[in-house]
Amino acid sequence: MYRACIFDLDGTLAYTLDSIAYFSNKALEKCGYRAIPVEDYKVIVGDGADMQVRRMLDSTAGKGAWTEEDFHRVREIYGNLYGSNPTYLLKNYSGMPQTLQRLKAAGIKAAVLSNKPDAWVAVIIESLFPAGTFDICCGQRQDIPRKPSPKGALLIAEKLGVSPAQCLYIGDTDTDMKTGASAGMDTAGAVWGYRGRDELIANHAKYLADVPEKVADIAMSGMQR
Repeated sequence: MYRACIFDLDGTLAYTLDSIAYFSNKALEKCGYRAIPVEDYKVIVGDGADMQVRRMLDSTAGKGAWTEEDFHRVREIYGNLYGSNPTYLLKNYSGMPQTLQRLKAAGIKAAVLSNKPDAWVAVIIESLFPAGTFDICCGQRQDIPRKPSPKGALLIAEKLGVSPAQCLYIGDTDTDMKTGASAGMDTAGAVWGYRGRDELIANHAKYLADVPEKVADIAMSGMQR
């Protein structure tokens, strides 16, 4: 039985790409680099802010054409800009609030695990979803290695009082599929997210969900086995 669902945030629970691209491009422009098209951020995000900024610099300046000093400068500016207004330009995916309501009504616990800084995750979730929607929200912290380490997912399962085998892990990238699998959890690939079906299949997603409503169907059918 699935007793809990653990959700990725960016590209899974919420459409955050416009927000990420806006603050990322502001940081790049402040440092003298050209802006990157919004769609390109779909393959830039997903492994934490540090990796994101390194990929940004690879994209705009070229691999090997920037220094660690450049990285730290852009990273600091990006962090300050995004941290000042992490809910800017965010959108709910159609059907996601209703999906979460169905899970709650069925007695399935819900949690968030993101590579965004923990403080940003808290603000974003509070702005998009009613209080009490999630039992636990967890972003990147000093004591939790970023995904694909399974430590965050396993810590959430422990706090929820469920075994990894009773958890369904939902995300939209290879990183998410690796996280869930490493934690001993079944994985559901969010095809509506930033990377798409091929990447999810290549990383052994147990299920594929084209729309958020499908997640509740998967979780609840799992309860009936």
